[in-house]
Amino acid sequence: MAAKRLYEGDDQKENQDQQGGKRLKKLPSFSTVIRDVIMAKSLQNFCLALEPLLRQVVKEEMERKLAQGALMLPRSPQRQIQEEFSSLKLIFKKQLNLPIYTFSKIDDEEGDHLQIQIIDTLTGETPVAFYRLSNLKVEIVAVNGDFPGDREEWMATEFNNNIMREREGRRPLLLGDVSVTLRDGVAYITNLSFTDNSSWIRSRHFRIGARVVPDSYDGPRILEALTERFTVKDQRGELYKKHYPPALGDDVWRLDRIGKGGAFHQKLGAERIETVQDFLKLLVIDPDHLRVMLSSMSDKMWEGTINHARTCPIGSKRYLFNDPYYGNTVFLNSICEVVGVILHGNLYTTDQLPIQQRAYVQSLAKQAYYNWDKLEETEFSLPANALLPKLPAPQGLMASSSWHAANQEITTVTEFQIEGPNESQLFEAAFSLDCFGSKTHPD
Repeated sequence: MAAKRLYEGDDQKENQDQQGGKRLKKLPSFSTVIRDVIMAKSLQNFCLALEPLLRQVVKEEMERKLAQGALMLPRSPQRQIQEEFSSLKLIFKKQLNLPIYTFSKIDDEEGDHLQIQIIDTLTGETPVAFYRLSNLKVEIVAVNGDFPGDREEWMATEFNNNIMREREGRRPLLLGDVSVTLRDGVAYITNLSFTDNSSWIRSRHFRIGARVVPDSYDGPRILEALTERFTVKDQRGELYKKHYPPALGDDVWRLDRIGKGGAFHQKLGAERIETVQDFLKLLVIDPDHLRVMLSSMSDKMWEGTINHARTCPIGSKRYLFNDPYYGNTVFLNSICEVVGVILHGNLYTTDQLPIQQRAYVQSLAKQAYYNWDKLEETEFSLPANALLPKLPAPQGLMASSSWHAANQEITTVTEFQIEGPNESQLFEAAFSLDCFGSKTHPD
């Protein structure tokens, strides 16, 4: 038993010696310590020498990253426009002829083809260099009516993002000359129409735009052209379209501010004013009565209707009316305006008549108005700058006081005529002069 314990004790001592030996091996030698110190010093010196270079590299990299981030940030429209734009611009030379209906040809306000021109905004003229270009392609597109707001310039991407396309399953929104070529800085659009109305887009309005076809031109940016905003109505609405200018035979509701079947249309119809010609004839003969008929119209609406009616071409037709009492003749145009009168066998214009005789002639025009269907059409034409004889003075009255009294009476009646005399007053004024014949006033 004792020997066994001795063995165990020797074994433990041996283990302790082994552990102590290991602990001695882990201690660094003097040379190792010196080497480590030298390496640390060298590394420190290296880092100190490398620091300026690292700082420069980091600085340059940070600046590069910051610059890239700045490019990704949104820039102000003014800054973008300044960077992207030149002074070149496409324009439509004239406004559109409105309203516009689907499948109807689009013209300018004078009824001519739409015209596009390239100009330099600094001079307002086409640059000389572009007179030599014959291959600058221009595309015609429909644009959202809300674009570009109140701005006069925009980016190409903004313009492109507001181009309107046809609805799914429909024909192209624009038909006709959707691609034209500038020649001497100008291009004409001879045939262009919409295939769809504008009610399906949020703005309810379109514009027509013109842009240089991408990749067809290598030069300074050319700003796109835009028309004013407008609505496009269905073609069936053209049945109710106003005519510019109206024709004599057009229904009276073709005039501005008079709607078909509306209150004004009904009031005019009740007075047998059915056509534009009827409207103009009454406007010439008795404008006050016409105004009373449309008394619910505001003054602004009245002026608009009258101005529109006066654009109507009246043609060259002439009509004559004979005075059944004195045999004098008046010649009238298609809207009952007096263009000439025969008194005592001589032809006169209304401008050559004294004021007193003009009242008489106007009374004849009024009679002609109420007997329009009985008038005789004639080939009457008044020579330009014709020298016509003067209207003879009444015989036997020039030297007498009765002439002066009659003249004073007519002057008084003429003043009344400005305010609106009745027909009997005009006849009394005319008959008081002895220059329309020898017949006496009929009972």
